[in-house]
Amino acid sequence: MMGHGLTLVFAVFLWWFSTGIILNLCGRPKRTFGKTLLGGSVVLVVALYGLADSAWSVSEGGAYLAFLSAIAVWGWLEMSFLMGYVTGPRTSPCPSDAKGWHRFTLALRTLLYHELAIIAGAGVIIVLTWGAPNQTATVAFLILMVMRISAKLNIFLGVPYLPVVFLPERLSYLKSYFRTRRFNWLLPVSIIGSALFAVSLGRRALVAEGAEAVGCALLFSLLALAMLEHFFMILPFPDAALWRWAKPVGAADDEI
Repeated sequence: MMGHGLTLVFAVFLWWFSTGIILNLCGRPKRTFGKTLLGGSVVLVVALYGLADSAWSVSEGGAYLAFLSAIAVWGWLEMSFLMGYVTGPRTSPCPSDAKGWHRFTLALRTLLYHELAIIAGAGVIIVLTWGAPNQTATVAFLILMVMRISAKLNIFLGVPYLPVVFLPERLSYLKSYFRTRRFNWLLPVSIIGSALFAVSLGRRALVAEGAEAVGCALLFSLLALAMLEHFFMILPFPDAALWRWAKPVGAADDEI
């Protein structure tokens, strides 16, 4: 049980620290983005190598490396989006009279290239780990992908508290596609579905041994954190305070 506790601490720290680093880098002047993304691309290549190598490892260290590599790949995708490099063909606000399917297609066009990049990333990871005994990286990336799609759809349909504090000014037009509502039908489905999968992972982590136990514990922690981000959209929790330390020097008070 102590081992699972340390695994949980590792996953939470990685989530918190890596999110802060990305927010800090994306909050700096635009002139720094080219070099930052270039450096991030080097990390991406290293992560893909580590991901492919760790897939064939059945050690506990292999599970940690696979998880860390998947997070690094995801981090590059998030950074390229927040910097405005990989977004979508539409970069204008939603028309006030847009409704239903028309509004959805307009919203999708604002994120299309980003979504395609995520799908491509998932495909690359699946190919690199195909048939390997350690699928921690693949499942971790798929959890991030599915839960991020869920969050985007919930924000589009409407949630009580919108996570706009993390959205840089260059992407401020995306706010016009968000809705503030007390409830939408997808939110409970998202939470219940992810909770059931989290319970399954948690149970497996408790009965498994070695690398499998570590891998399941890491995946459980990641899914629990993704669920927490969904709860941030329901409850009035000042989640921005978690990354106040990441605010670049000179940034506005309401920016991180």
